[in-house]
Amino acid sequence: MKNTDAIQAFIALGQESRLNVFRLIVQKGDEGLTPSQIKEKLGIPSATLSFHLKELYQANLIVVERQSRHLIYRPNPKQLQSLLDFLLFNCCSGKGCDLPTLKTKKASL
Repeated sequence: MKNTDAIQAFIALGQESRLNVFRLIVQKGDEGLTPSQIKEKLGIPSATLSFHLKELYQANLIVVERQSRHLIYRPNPKQLQSLLDFLLFNCCSGKGCDLPTLKTKKASL
């Protein structure tokens, strides 16, 4: 992943409502969500939600599929993995990280 791609992802996730939309989509995984389901759960107006979904899509964080008259939004696992790899590239002095240890430390904070 290039720095510019990571920056675009961080900018897309740097707005609270958009981050909430993204987290909800990630929670649903492969099942995905329609805009009306997202709107119902988060109470975001349609025009605002459309803008947020567009920003997440342009950052390649989500994918969209048309099913009949519905759009289904899902997380883009390849981009998410690339972003995680980018963040952890130099972690632990390049020796590789024990992610369960990192999760344990985070949980105890």
